[in-house]
Amino acid sequence: MGDPAGIGPEITLRAWADRSECGLAPFAVFGDAETFTERARHLGLNVPVQAIASLQEAASVFAKALPVVHRPLPVRVRPGVPDGANAAAIIGAISAATDAVLRGEATAVVTNPIAKHVVKSADFPFPGHTEFLAALAERYKGRHFRPVMMLASKQLRVVPLTVHCALAEVPKMITRPLIFETVRITYNALKRDFGIATPRIAIAGLNPHAGEEGTMGREEIDIIGPAIADLRAEGLLVTGPHSADTLFHAAARRSYDAVIAMYHDQALIPLKTIGFDEGVNVTLGLPFVRTSPDHGTAFDIAAAGRASATSLIEAMRMASTIAAERAATTPQ
Repeated sequence: MGDPAGIGPEITLRAWADRSECGLAPFAVFGDAETFTERARHLGLNVPVQAIASLQEAASVFAKALPVVHRPLPVRVRPGVPDGANAAAIIGAISAATDAVLRGEATAVVTNPIAKHVVKSADFPFPGHTEFLAALAERYKGRHFRPVMMLASKQLRVVPLTVHCALAEVPKMITRPLIFETVRITYNALKRDFGIATPRIAIAGLNPHAGEEGTMGREEIDIIGPAIADLRAEGLLVTGPHSADTLFHAAARRSYDAVIAMYHDQALIPLKTIGFDEGVNVTLGLPFVRTSPDHGTAFDIAAAGRASATSLIEAMRMASTIAAERAATTPQ
Protein backbone atom coordinates (compact mmCIF):
# COMPACT_ATOMS: atom_id res chain seq x y z
CA MET A 1 0.00 0.00 0.00
CA GLY A 2 2.94 2.34 0.46
CA ASP A 3 2.23 5.30 2.73
CA PRO A 4 -1.58 5.38 2.96
CA ALA A 5 -1.58 9.16 3.48
CA GLY A 6 -0.09 9.61 0.00
CA ILE A 7 -1.42 8.86 -3.46
CA GLY A 8 -0.76 5.10 -3.23
CA PRO A 9 -4.38 4.16 -2.43
CA GLU A 10 -5.75 6.39 -5.21
CA ILE A 11 -3.48 5.13 -7.99
CA THR A 12 -4.07 1.53 -6.90
CA LEU A 13 -7.83 2.04 -7.09
CA ARG A 14 -7.48 3.62 -10.52
CA ALA A 15 -5.25 0.77 -11.72
CA TRP A 16 -7.92 -1.75 -10.72
CA ALA A 17 -10.61 0.34 -12.45
CA ASP A 18 -8.53 0.30 -15.66
CA ARG A 19 -7.42 -3.34 -15.29
CA SER A 20 -9.16 -4.64 -18.42
CA GLU A 21 -8.31 -1.67 -20.64
CA CYS A 22 -4.64 -1.87 -19.57
CA GLY A 23 -4.43 -5.66 -19.68
CA LEU A 24 -3.25 -6.01 -16.10
CA ALA A 25 -2.68 -9.38 -14.53
CA PRO A 26 -4.70 -10.05 -11.36
CA PHE A 27 -3.20 -8.36 -8.31
CA ALA A 28 -3.93 -7.90 -4.62
CA VAL A 29 -2.93 -5.21 -2.17
CA PHE A 30 -1.34 -5.69 1.24
CA GLY A 31 -2.80 -2.88 3.33
CA ASP A 32 -5.75 -1.50 5.24
CA ALA A 33 -9.00 -2.31 3.44
CA GLU A 34 -10.93 0.49 5.15
CA THR A 35 -8.43 3.09 3.89
CA PHE A 36 -9.02 1.97 0.30
CA THR A 37 -12.79 1.96 0.79
CA GLU A 38 -12.74 5.47 2.24
CA ARG A 39 -10.47 6.80 -0.52
CA ALA A 40 -12.69 5.34 -3.25
CA ARG A 41 -15.75 6.89 -1.63
CA HIS A 42 -14.03 10.27 -1.24
CA LEU A 43 -12.95 10.32 -4.89
CA GLY A 44 -16.24 8.98 -6.23
CA LEU A 45 -14.54 5.95 -7.77
CA ASN A 46 -16.73 2.97 -8.53
CA VAL A 47 -14.24 0.47 -7.12
CA PRO A 48 -15.57 -2.15 -4.70
CA VAL A 49 -12.99 -3.20 -2.10
CA GLN A 50 -12.99 -6.63 -0.52
CA ALA A 51 -10.85 -7.61 2.45
CA ILE A 52 -9.29 -11.05 2.10
CA ALA A 53 -7.36 -13.14 4.58
CA SER A 54 -4.75 -14.48 2.15
CA LEU A 55 -3.58 -14.27 -1.46
CA GLN A 56 -5.27 -17.59 -2.20
CA GLU A 57 -8.60 -15.71 -2.23
CA ALA A 58 -7.42 -12.97 -4.61
CA ALA A 59 -8.00 -14.70 -7.95
CA SER A 60 -11.69 -15.34 -7.28
CA VAL A 61 -12.24 -11.79 -6.00
CA PHE A 62 -10.26 -9.75 -8.54
CA ALA A 63 -12.86 -9.64 -11.32
CA LYS A 64 -15.49 -8.04 -9.08
CA ALA A 65 -13.51 -6.12 -6.43
CA LEU A 66 -10.06 -4.92 -5.45
CA PRO A 67 -8.74 -7.65 -3.15
CA VAL A 68 -6.94 -6.28 -0.09
CA VAL A 69 -5.02 -8.59 2.22
CA HIS A 70 -6.24 -6.72 5.25
CA ARG A 71 -3.62 -5.31 7.60
CA PRO A 72 -5.40 -2.77 9.84
CA LEU A 73 -3.79 0.56 10.62
CA PRO A 74 -3.61 1.73 14.24
CA VAL A 75 -4.48 5.32 13.28
CA ARG A 76 -7.10 6.40 10.75
CA VAL A 77 -5.54 7.96 7.67
CA ARG A 78 -5.82 11.67 6.92
CA PRO A 79 -4.88 12.12 3.24
CA GLY A 80 -1.84 14.34 2.86
CA VAL A 81 -0.92 14.08 6.55
CA PRO A 82 1.60 11.25 7.13
CA ASP A 83 1.53 9.74 10.60
CA GLY A 84 4.46 7.96 12.19
CA ALA A 85 1.99 5.91 14.24
CA ASN A 86 1.28 3.95 11.02
CA ALA A 87 4.95 3.38 10.19
CA ALA A 88 5.10 -0.16 11.57
CA ALA A 89 2.04 -1.14 9.52
CA ILE A 90 3.58 0.35 6.35
CA ILE A 91 6.76 -1.65 6.94
CA GLY A 92 4.73 -4.74 7.79
CA ALA A 93 2.84 -4.56 4.50
CA ILE A 94 6.11 -4.47 2.55
CA SER A 95 7.45 -7.41 4.53
CA ALA A 96 4.28 -9.49 4.14
CA ALA A 97 4.07 -8.89 0.39
CA THR A 98 7.73 -9.76 -0.07
CA ASP A 99 7.40 -12.92 2.00
CA ALA A 100 4.45 -13.96 -0.17
CA VAL A 101 6.51 -13.58 -3.34
CA LEU A 102 9.47 -15.42 -1.84
CA ARG A 103 7.11 -18.28 -0.90
CA GLY A 104 5.91 -18.44 -4.51
CA GLU A 105 2.36 -17.26 -3.78
CA ALA A 106 2.71 -14.41 -6.29
CA THR A 107 5.02 -13.69 -9.21
CA ALA A 108 6.17 -10.18 -8.29
CA VAL A 109 5.89 -7.41 -5.74
CA VAL A 110 5.04 -3.84 -6.79
CA THR A 111 5.61 -1.26 -4.07
CA ASN A 112 3.69 1.96 -3.74
CA PRO A 113 5.73 4.98 -2.58
CA ILE A 114 6.80 5.47 1.02
CA ALA A 115 8.25 8.47 2.81
CA LYS A 116 11.58 7.72 4.45
CA HIS A 117 11.05 10.23 7.26
CA VAL A 118 7.83 8.42 8.24
CA VAL A 119 9.13 4.84 8.33
CA LYS A 120 12.29 5.93 10.16
CA SER A 121 10.04 6.82 13.07
CA ALA A 122 9.61 3.05 13.52
CA ASP A 123 13.35 2.45 13.86
CA PHE A 124 13.69 1.56 10.17
CA PRO A 125 17.48 1.29 9.65
CA PHE A 126 17.43 1.28 5.84
CA PRO A 127 17.85 4.16 3.35
CA GLY A 128 14.72 3.04 1.51
CA HIS A 129 12.64 0.24 0.01
CA THR A 130 15.46 -1.33 -1.97
CA GLU A 131 17.83 -2.01 0.89
CA PHE A 132 14.98 -3.34 3.03
CA LEU A 133 13.92 -5.75 0.29
CA ALA A 134 17.50 -7.00 -0.02
CA ALA A 135 17.58 -7.63 3.73
CA LEU A 136 14.29 -9.55 3.56
CA ALA A 137 15.66 -11.68 0.71
CA GLU A 138 18.86 -12.34 2.65
CA ARG A 139 16.87 -13.40 5.70
CA TYR A 140 14.76 -15.78 3.61
CA LYS A 141 17.49 -17.17 1.36
CA GLY A 142 20.38 -17.10 3.81
CA ARG A 143 22.83 -15.28 1.53
CA HIS A 144 23.79 -11.75 0.59
CA PHE A 145 22.17 -9.87 -2.30
CA ARG A 146 23.39 -6.65 -3.88
CA PRO A 147 20.40 -4.71 -5.20
CA VAL A 148 20.80 -2.34 -8.14
CA MET A 149 18.23 0.33 -9.00
CA MET A 150 17.20 0.63 -12.64
CA LEU A 151 14.77 3.26 -13.92
CA ALA A 152 13.12 2.11 -17.12
CA SER A 153 10.68 3.40 -19.69
CA LYS A 154 9.92 2.46 -23.28
CA GLN A 155 12.59 4.91 -24.49
CA LEU A 156 15.38 4.56 -21.92
CA ARG A 157 16.89 2.41 -19.16
CA VAL A 158 19.26 4.02 -16.67
CA VAL A 159 21.13 2.71 -13.62
CA PRO A 160 22.65 5.18 -11.14
CA LEU A 161 25.99 3.89 -9.83
CA THR A 162 25.57 5.89 -6.62
CA VAL A 163 22.06 6.60 -5.42
CA HIS A 164 20.85 8.41 -2.32
CA CYS A 165 23.90 10.32 -1.19
CA ALA A 166 25.08 13.92 -1.22
CA LEU A 167 26.61 15.04 -4.49
CA ALA A 168 29.80 15.98 -2.64
CA GLU A 169 30.19 12.33 -1.60
CA VAL A 170 29.88 10.88 -5.11
CA PRO A 171 33.54 11.09 -6.33
CA LYS A 172 34.92 9.15 -3.37
CA MET A 173 32.20 6.49 -3.75
CA ILE A 174 33.08 5.68 -7.36
CA THR A 175 35.37 2.66 -7.39
CA ARG A 176 36.36 0.04 -9.90
CA PRO A 177 34.77 -2.79 -7.85
CA LEU A 178 31.48 -0.86 -7.65
CA ILE A 179 31.51 -0.34 -11.42
CA PHE A 180 32.34 -4.02 -12.06
CA GLU A 181 29.55 -5.27 -9.80
CA THR A 182 26.91 -2.82 -11.07
CA VAL A 183 27.66 -3.49 -14.73
CA ARG A 184 27.63 -7.28 -14.30
CA ILE A 185 24.32 -7.23 -12.42
CA THR A 186 22.83 -4.92 -15.06
CA TYR A 187 24.19 -7.05 -17.92
CA ASN A 188 22.74 -10.26 -16.46
CA ALA A 189 19.38 -8.59 -15.78
CA LEU A 190 19.13 -7.27 -19.33
CA LYS A 191 19.60 -10.84 -20.56
CA ARG A 192 17.38 -12.60 -18.02
CA ASP A 193 14.66 -10.05 -17.35
CA PHE A 194 14.45 -8.09 -20.61
CA GLY A 195 15.28 -10.85 -23.10
CA ILE A 196 18.25 -9.04 -24.67
CA ALA A 197 20.66 -11.69 -25.95
CA THR A 198 23.74 -9.46 -26.11
CA PRO A 199 23.24 -6.34 -23.98
CA ARG A 200 24.98 -3.08 -24.87
CA ILE A 201 25.81 -0.85 -21.91
CA ALA A 202 26.99 2.76 -22.13
CA ILE A 203 28.80 4.24 -19.13
CA ALA A 204 28.68 7.97 -18.45
CA GLY A 205 31.61 9.96 -17.16
CA LEU A 206 31.42 11.87 -13.92
CA ASN A 207 32.78 15.22 -15.04
CA PRO A 208 31.74 17.62 -17.83
CA HIS A 209 32.90 16.32 -21.22
CA ALA A 210 33.88 13.08 -19.44
CA GLY A 211 36.79 14.95 -17.90
CA GLU A 212 38.20 16.11 -21.25
CA GLU A 213 41.48 14.20 -20.97
CA GLY A 214 41.91 15.10 -17.32
CA THR A 215 41.50 18.85 -17.62
CA MET A 216 38.18 18.72 -15.69
CA GLY A 217 38.77 15.80 -13.34
CA ARG A 218 40.68 12.51 -13.38
CA GLU A 219 37.98 10.01 -12.37
CA GLU A 220 37.50 8.98 -16.01
CA ILE A 221 41.23 8.35 -16.49
CA ASP A 222 42.01 6.78 -13.12
CA ILE A 223 38.87 4.75 -12.36
CA ILE A 224 36.03 4.68 -14.92
CA GLY A 225 38.09 4.15 -18.09
CA PRO A 226 40.23 1.30 -16.68
CA ALA A 227 37.10 -0.42 -15.33
CA ILE A 228 35.49 -0.25 -18.77
CA ALA A 229 38.63 -1.71 -20.36
CA ASP A 230 38.56 -4.65 -17.95
CA LEU A 231 34.86 -5.28 -18.59
CA ARG A 232 35.44 -5.20 -22.34
CA ALA A 233 38.26 -7.71 -21.89
CA GLU A 234 35.69 -10.04 -20.32
CA GLY A 235 33.66 -9.82 -23.53
CA LEU A 236 30.95 -7.42 -22.36
CA LEU A 237 29.74 -4.80 -24.84
CA VAL A 238 30.51 -1.77 -22.69
CA THR A 239 31.39 1.69 -24.02
CA GLY A 240 32.50 4.95 -22.43
CA PRO A 241 33.14 6.95 -20.46
CA HIS A 242 30.73 9.12 -22.42
CA SER A 243 30.01 12.79 -21.91
CA ALA A 244 26.61 12.73 -20.21
CA ASP A 245 25.32 15.78 -22.09
CA THR A 246 25.42 13.90 -25.42
CA LEU A 247 24.30 10.48 -24.18
CA PHE A 248 20.53 10.77 -24.03
CA HIS A 249 19.27 12.20 -27.33
CA ALA A 250 17.30 9.92 -29.67
CA ALA A 251 20.18 8.88 -31.93
CA ALA A 252 22.46 8.11 -28.99
CA ARG A 253 19.77 5.99 -27.32
CA ARG A 254 19.75 3.65 -30.30
CA SER A 255 23.36 2.68 -29.58
CA TYR A 256 22.80 1.03 -26.19
CA ASP A 257 20.29 -0.95 -24.11
CA ALA A 258 21.05 0.74 -20.78
CA VAL A 259 23.21 3.51 -19.33
CA ILE A 260 25.21 3.36 -16.12
CA ALA A 261 25.19 6.91 -14.76
CA MET A 262 27.52 8.07 -12.02
CA TYR A 263 24.95 9.64 -9.70
CA HIS A 264 21.24 9.96 -9.02
CA ASP A 265 20.28 13.08 -10.98
CA GLN A 266 22.53 12.23 -13.94
CA ALA A 267 20.34 9.15 -14.38
CA LEU A 268 16.90 10.39 -13.35
CA ILE A 269 16.74 13.78 -15.04
CA PRO A 270 16.86 12.37 -18.60
CA LEU A 271 14.56 9.46 -17.71
CA LYS A 272 11.93 11.73 -16.17
CA THR A 273 12.27 14.30 -18.95
CA ILE A 274 11.75 11.71 -21.68
CA GLY A 275 8.92 9.76 -20.01
CA PHE A 276 7.85 11.21 -16.67
CA ASP A 277 4.59 9.29 -16.31
CA GLU A 278 5.94 6.06 -17.81
CA GLY A 279 9.07 5.56 -15.68
CA VAL A 280 9.33 2.39 -13.63
CA ASN A 281 11.76 1.62 -10.82
CA VAL A 282 13.06 -1.95 -11.23
CA THR A 283 15.28 -3.55 -8.59
CA LEU A 284 17.92 -5.76 -10.17
CA GLY A 285 19.96 -8.36 -8.31
CA LEU A 286 17.18 -9.75 -6.09
CA PRO A 287 15.85 -13.33 -6.15
CA PHE A 288 12.34 -12.05 -6.92
CA VAL A 289 10.76 -9.48 -9.22
CA ARG A 290 10.23 -6.03 -7.74
CA THR A 291 9.07 -2.87 -9.47
CA SER A 292 7.55 0.41 -8.32
CA PRO A 293 6.25 3.64 -9.84
CA ASP A 294 8.98 6.21 -10.39
CA HIS A 295 7.51 8.93 -8.17
CA GLY A 296 6.99 9.72 -4.53
CA THR A 297 4.09 9.84 -2.13
CA ALA A 298 2.83 13.22 -3.43
CA PHE A 299 1.22 14.11 -0.11
CA ASP A 300 0.35 17.53 -1.54
CA ILE A 301 -2.20 16.07 -3.97
CA ALA A 302 -3.36 13.04 -1.96
CA ALA A 303 -7.11 12.50 -2.37
CA ALA A 304 -7.36 15.52 -4.69
CA GLY A 305 -8.27 13.36 -7.68
CA ARG A 306 -5.29 14.56 -9.73
CA ALA A 307 -2.84 11.65 -9.29
CA SER A 308 -1.95 9.70 -12.42
CA ALA A 309 -1.84 5.92 -12.17
CA THR A 310 0.24 5.58 -15.36
CA SER A 311 3.56 4.85 -13.66
CA LEU A 312 2.00 2.28 -11.32
CA ILE A 313 0.25 0.59 -14.24
CA GLU A 314 3.53 0.50 -16.17
CA ALA A 315 5.22 -0.94 -13.08
CA MET A 316 2.62 -3.71 -12.94
CA ARG A 317 3.02 -4.43 -16.64
CA MET A 318 6.79 -4.56 -16.38
CA ALA A 319 6.60 -6.83 -13.34
CA SER A 320 4.45 -9.26 -15.32
CA THR A 321 6.78 -9.13 -18.31
CA ILE A 322 9.91 -9.73 -16.23
CA ALA A 323 8.26 -12.56 -14.31
CA ALA A 324 7.29 -14.20 -17.59
CA GLU A 325 10.85 -13.82 -18.95
CA ARG A 326 12.26 -15.45 -15.81
CA ALA A 327 9.74 -18.28 -15.93
CA ALA A 328 10.59 -18.97 -19.57
CA THR A 329 14.31 -19.22 -18.89
CA THR A 330 14.34 -20.93 -15.49
CA PRO A 331 14.84 -24.70 -15.62
CA GLN A 332 11.78 -26.56 -14.37
